[in-house]
Amino acid sequence: MKFLKYTLYLLPIIIFIIVITVRQLDSGRLGTKSNPVKLYFTPSVDAKRISLNAQELLTFLEKETGYSFVTAFPSSYIAVVEAFGTNKADIASINTFSYLMAHDLYGAEARLRIVRDGGETSYSGQFITRTDSGIDSLPDINGKSFAYVDPSSTSGYILPKSILAKRGIKPSETVFGMRHDNVVTMVYQKQVAAGATYYAPPDHRTGRILDARMRVIQQFPDVAEKIKIIGFTDRIPNDPFVFRKDMPEKMKEKIIAALIKFVNTKEGQDILYEIYDIRGLIPTKDSDYDGLRKMMKEQNVIIKKLVK
Repeated sequence: MKFLKYTLYLLPIIIFIIVITVRQLDSGRLGTKSNPVKLYFTPSVDAKRISLNAQELLTFLEKETGYSFVTAFPSSYIAVVEAFGTNKADIASINTFSYLMAHDLYGAEARLRIVRDGGETSYSGQFITRTDSGIDSLPDINGKSFAYVDPSSTSGYILPKSILAKRGIKPSETVFGMRHDNVVTMVYQKQVAAGATYYAPPDHRTGRILDARMRVIQQFPDVAEKIKIIGFTDRIPNDPFVFRKDMPEKMKEKIIAALIKFVNTKEGQDILYEIYDIRGLIPTKDSDYDGLRKMMKEQNVIIKKLVK
C-alpha cells in the first residue's frame, strides 16, 4: 500500500522528467524549430528576387512535411558547396558544376532536376556580344575584354573558358559578373566586349527569348536587338536539387514529394519560375551527370584544382 502511495506521489515528477527529456532530445532533431532544415539557393539571380518568393515555398514545405525550414542566399557558388561540408546546408538548388564539387568533396546527392520552358532538361552556355561590337565569331574575342559569371559556373565559366582555351582565343582581360544577369548588363553597357552566360532556346510558340538576356529585359527592353549570340557550349544536364549525404532517407523522400507537389500547382509553378525559371521538377540521380564528368575529363578540368 505504501509503495502504491509513493508511486502515485512520484508519478507527476516522473512524467515531468520524461517529458522534459523527450523535448530535449527532440530539440536537436533535424526539422524541428531549433534545428530547421536549411534550404540554400545559389546566387545565379538577384537574392531579392529569390527571397520575395522563397517564403511561399517554405510555408508549403512546412505544411506538407511537418518540418521547420529556413533559407539562405550565399554570395557565391563555392559558398553553397562549402555549406555542405560544414553541415550548414541540408538541401540546395545548385548549378551543375557546383553539384559535382559538392558530391566529390562531401557526398551530396542530386535527387531532383529542374525542367525549363519547352520541357528542356538540359542546357548549354552561350557567348554574347553587342550587335555593334564588330565581333561576329569566337576568334574575334581574341584581344577583347570578356566577362564570365562565376569561377564555378558551368555554362558561365567552366565550359566557355575551356572552349576559348582549346581554340587559342585569349581575351585581353577577364572579369566575373557573379550572376548571369550582371554579365548581360556588362555587355549591354559596353563595360566588356563579350561574355558567357547560360542559353535556353526561344519560346517555340511566341519566339520570346528565354536565355540570360531575358533576365534584364525589363531594365533594357531592346536587349534582344542590342545583344546577339555568337556561339554555344556543349549541352549539360539542368541544375539539380541536392541533399546532404547523411540526411535520413525517409526525410529526403518526404521533402522530394512535397517539392514535386508544389511545382505541380499553379501557384507553385509561378513562384519557382520567378525564383529560377523552373517549369517542373523530375527525379534525377548522380549518374545522370556522368556525361558532364566525361566532358570535363576530356577538357582536363580538375574539380579540386578549381575549388582552390
